Amino acid sequence: MFLQKVDKKNLPALSEQEKQDLAFMRQEEKLARDVYMELSKKWTLPRLNNIVDSEQRHMDALKRLLELYDLPDPITKDTPGVFPSDHFSTLYKKLTSQGSRSIVDALKVGATIEDLDIKDLEECIKRTRNTLLIRVYENLMRGSRNHLRYFISELKARNATYEPQYISKQEFEEIISTPFERGKGGNCPGGGMGKGPGKGRRTPFL
Repeated sequence: MFLQKVDKKNLPALSEQEKQDLAFMRQEEKLARDVYMELSKKWTLPRLNNIVDSEQRHMDALKRLLELYDLPDPITKDTPGVFPSDHFSTLYKKLTSQGSRSIVDALKVGATIEDLDIKDLEECIKRTRNTLLIRVYENLMRGSRNHLRYFISELKARNATYEPQYISKQEFEEIISTPFERGKGGNCPGGGMGKGPGKGRRTPFL
């Protein structure tokens, strides 16, 4: 992972907004991982466990950023389904409940999470000029686009649809109509179903 090679001595200072965004996204990636972990216990879906692993790598990348900037980690105890924020606790309960109804509902929950994740990452990018943060956010967003493509393809296979709730309809259609994106070796915050960070052939799931 390229973050392991970053020299913290040369890092620019972060604004309070940038600090808040890092802490927020760390929790949002945990939300994704925890919901998918719970749904994977109930439904057998190809690649869902790989996406769980991917979300863990997203969490790890954000934790590394917090460490580089000597910022406190909002996740003091990484217990699935437990969050320091009522916002994420409520979302977790709502999404796991919805996703437990049927496999189609589980896929729609997955699409909802990635839809939300893309929107929030885009907002984080707009609020910073820090190239390191932007690089990580863009890598995470590429992973979210791939996850969204997966969930939509599984819904289509079941003659079901999903309407975007957070990103625009145009952006949504552009994402799902384009191929899975591949990472960039060691520049990625973790691989998907491949051979580990920065090693061997990169797979589309980030």
